[in-house]
Amino acid sequence: MDLNNFAFIALSAITLICALMVVIARNPIYSVIFLILTMFSLTGHYVLLHAQFIAVINIIVYAGAIMVLFLFVLMLMNMNANNEPNKSLLWKSLATIVAAGGFISMAVLYFRNMGDTPIKPTTNSVPGNMLPPDFGYVKPLGKMLFTDYVFPFEIASILFIAAMVGAVFLGSREKS
Repeated sequence: MDLNNFAFIALSAITLICALMVVIARNPIYSVIFLILTMFSLTGHYVLLHAQFIAVINIIVYAGAIMVLFLFVLMLMNMNANNEPNKSLLWKSLATIVAAGGFISMAVLYFRNMGDTPIKPTTNSVPGNMLPPDFGYVKPLGKMLFTDYVFPFEIASILFIAAMVGAVFLGSREKS
């Protein structure tokens, strides 16, 4: 087992455990903290895939800005034991079963293919090494975002604005 395989397995385990804790945690603040840890471990996966720009954007945008926004909204909602929504045991059990199924299927796939093909970065796994040498950098990604994928990019920005407006609306208190 080389270093890439070990890093992939360790990051995958951290990601699954933190994602499971997002669902299981009783306090919403702890859920957001585990979600931030999940984002950091996903960033490690991007680094393993040689997508440095996406890794940096994931840290800045998702783990930084959006999670801070979530924490801000949760603080504004002032949740305590009296007004905390009840988390059904059925949904917790279902989330645990789905997470355990994902972990078990990942382990089965890994051990079934163990020794056949090691997990390597994307540039080595493509036949004939067909990826451009600047794969994962800013310039080709920006060119694709503003030419081929401009419509999904604009739709995503509208969704982010709607989410921010919704967060501010939820965080505002009614005057009585």
